[in-house]
Amino acid sequence: MRTVYPLVMYRDTIKAVDWLTQAFGFEVRELHTTPEGTVEHGELLVGTGMIMTGTGEPGGPGIYVVVDDPDAHHDRAVAAGAEVTRELSDQSYGSRDYACRDVEGNTWYFGTYRP
Repeated sequence: MRTVYPLVMYRDTIKAVDWLTQAFGFEVRELHTTPEGTVEHGELLVGTGMIMTGTGEPGGPGIYVVVDDPDAHHDRAVAAGAEVTRELSDQSYGSRDYACRDVEGNTWYFGTYRP
């Protein structure tokens, strides 16, 4: 594992990104869109760090952890009893990742994250 990024979910990612840049001064690093033109994933610079935004139901931040082998990581998490909430898959923005909940119900995202 290498890097950890906060991941915040929004129903309307582009509207949220617009607000975050205006209200907090975050800078847009990159926005990944679907073929239909909707933003599914955003990367915002925050000081010397970065947060990631995703399209989904809000409810508190998740954590995105960069791993070298998400397939092996997924299998290990499942063997330990993690509840997988998004199956392992390749994303349009270049990552291969999955999501699961820990024993307290917190959401974690693990993937290769390739900018």
